[in-house]
Parts: sequence; C-alpha cells; structure tokens
Amino acid sequence: MRKLANEGASVNVVPMDLRLRPYTTDDETAARRAEDIAAAEDSMFLLGLEPEMTWTEFLDSVETQRLGLYPSQYRVRAAQLAATVDGELVGRASIRFELNEFFASEGGHIGYVVLPDFRRRGYATEILRQSLVIARAGGVDPVLMYCSDTNVGSFTAIERCGGVLDEVFANDRGVPSWRRYWIN
Repeated sequence: MRKLANEGASVNVVPMDLRLRPYTTDDETAARRAEDIAAAEDSMFLLGLEPEMTWTEFLDSVETQRLGLYPSQYRVRAAQLAATVDGELVGRASIRFELNEFFASEGGHIGYVVLPDFRRRGYATEILRQSLVIARAGGVDPVLMYCSDTNVGSFTAIERCGGVLDEVFANDRGVPSWRRYWIN
C-alpha cells in the first residue's frame, strides 16, 4: 500500500490489477455462482443467460451479441466482460455500442456489477474507467449511464469517472428513483 498526498491529507491507495476480459470456459463455476448471488439481490450478472442454456451456448450468445447479431428490445451490439483481480471474478461489465429505445431510456451504454464480497474497494470505478475506454474505442461519445438513486457506490463511481448528473426521475415500477448521467 502506498500513500498519496491529497491537499494535505494522506490517502491509502491499494494498487489495482483489475482486468476486463471475455468469459472463458474456465469461468463457468464462478460466473454461475455470481449469477446466483446477483439474483438474490434482484439483479443480473450473466446477461442473456437462460436457465436451460449450457455454458457453451451462453458464450456463443455473448459472441453473437458482440457482433451485433439478432438485435431485440434487450439486445444490441455489446460486449459483456468478466472483471477479474488476480484471476478471481469480482464483477462484470456490459458495454453497449448502440442504444435502442429501451437502453436509451433505462440501460444506457454501460452497466456493471461488483459482487458483494468485493465492494468498497474501488472496483466499480475501475470497471467503469476501463469500460469507458472500450466504449469510446467502439465509437460511443458521449456515454449515457443510469443507476439507482439509492446506489451510492454506483453513482459515486460514475461521478469519479466524469459523469454529469442530467436528471433524477421516478421509476414507474415502484422501485427507487433513477439517476441519468452523461460522460463526455
């Protein structure tokens, strides 16, 4: 651990070796466990995974989405990537290179999940930082993002990465309000 000076105060900084990468056949057990953990929190980890799918079918689905094949309401050209630290799955990123009506009003260009055991370590900010590089390389600028108004970790990460709050609005499904951000 090293210390950085920050306006007279010292801040502990843990060097981070977080890597965004495609899922592999070796990720199945950890990724399915992460899906179960996310589902318990009423979230999704493996976007597009159906209960009857084999892991190979899921990997094929992720690849066809990367290529922009078979678009639908919940599917546009996108990359879904594992976030690992020292080879351990800590989260995932979903980077959408285009928006349809649904993603323009709810999902935005980037979504991410950090598993509960790895929160409050700066991983969300690093996942988003790396996702922004990938999104911009894919022609996305500016980047639209949404998060729950109650998810302090997420909106803090967005703001740390340059997100400018555009609007806070009520969700029509009885869940907390949403925040809409733009990152230039």
